[in-house]
Amino acid sequence: MKKKIAILGSTGSIGKNLINILSKDKKNFEIVLLTAEKNYLDLLKQAKLFKVKNLIITNQESYLKLKKKNFSHRVNIFKDFNSLNKIFKHRIDYSMSAISGIEGLYPTINIIKHTKLIAIANKEAIICGWNILKKELKKNRTTFIPVDSEHFSIYYSLKNNSIHNIENLYLTASGGPLRSLPLSRFKNIKISDALKHPNWPMGKKISIDSATMMNKVFEIIEAQKIFNISFKKLKILIHPNSYVHAIIKFKDGMIKIIAHDTNMKIPIHNTVHSKNPKYLKTNKLNIEKLNNLNLSNTNLKKFPVVKIISKLSNIDSLYETVIVSANDELVNLFLNKKISFTDISKKLDKIINLKEFLKYKKKKPTNILSIEKLNKYVRLKINKLGI
Repeated sequence: MKKKIAILGSTGSIGKNLINILSKDKKNFEIVLLTAEKNYLDLLKQAKLFKVKNLIITNQESYLKLKKKNFSHRVNIFKDFNSLNKIFKHRIDYSMSAISGIEGLYPTINIIKHTKLIAIANKEAIICGWNILKKELKKNRTTFIPVDSEHFSIYYSLKNNSIHNIENLYLTASGGPLRSLPLSRFKNIKISDALKHPNWPMGKKISIDSATMMNKVFEIIEAQKIFNISFKKLKILIHPNSYVHAIIKFKDGMIKIIAHDTNMKIPIHNTVHSKNPKYLKTNKLNIEKLNNLNLSNTNLKKFPVVKIISKLSNIDSLYETVIVSANDELVNLFLNKKISFTDISKKLDKIINLKEFLKYKKKKPTNILSIEKLNKYVRLKINKLGI
């Protein structure tokens, strides 16, 4: 019997990697749903390849174009995620949530009741809506697996270990394209400089987050929530070649170093084959990289956003949404040449320390709407203040 699959955000890098994995084993998988925001041409190609009967595309213009190109009246094309109840008559086996940004929060939470297992690559869903996610996962008895290479590595390594046995948990960061750049040159960083990630092919937004190290701050927040571990035990290590993804130091003195090639197919493959493990052909052990791990602590003068971690509480709150929304808006301003690269961290620190936003440290997100409303308000406030 074929395993039934849904992919939210199938035209992005994570979605395309999953499509590639499934295309090599089509006899064992049936894709029930594919979704995209604007890229209707890629969505159409994917749908034809797997004979997918349900498509969601949320951009109105792209939705109308896709409707015109509809190659079969047997294909259902929807324009929003309110249609999930129409699409799923029974629970499917596996869903991948790979929609980026706050926009991925609603579909991620709402597909949980329709799937037995959900793999989540959407940072914002975990960072901003973890307590809502947890309730839905428990209520529907849905298994959750993180997709980020760091979090999947930890998840994979903790199968037979208790989180209480951990002394420290280290996430590695490449240091991005600016790791070796002298601090004196940071004020002149161009957009093209910040987009040149040395190890991973990524979109513009996440590439800038990697250059500022904000992406790693987000991953630390994710780790705290997913594994219910104190921020005091979580550390960042700079590791230029991205071969090691996480290091776990246990209280009994044992240390686990989790390494794999810089290839997202590895965690994605293992999430989709989690219940029936299947071998994946990969490169041989890279002894040269293991002999040159070159681990170091983070330079806080170059990457001041890392200081945010010390201000965070282990309790879920709406303050995480303030941080995510403010950073998103500032990165947009940088990409639109409205502010400088160093302004991102300076202005972010100013915004999240405003009295009207600090109060959200004591407020829990009760529903998706509370997160979406705050996200819009933070963005409007930044533009109103002319920050």
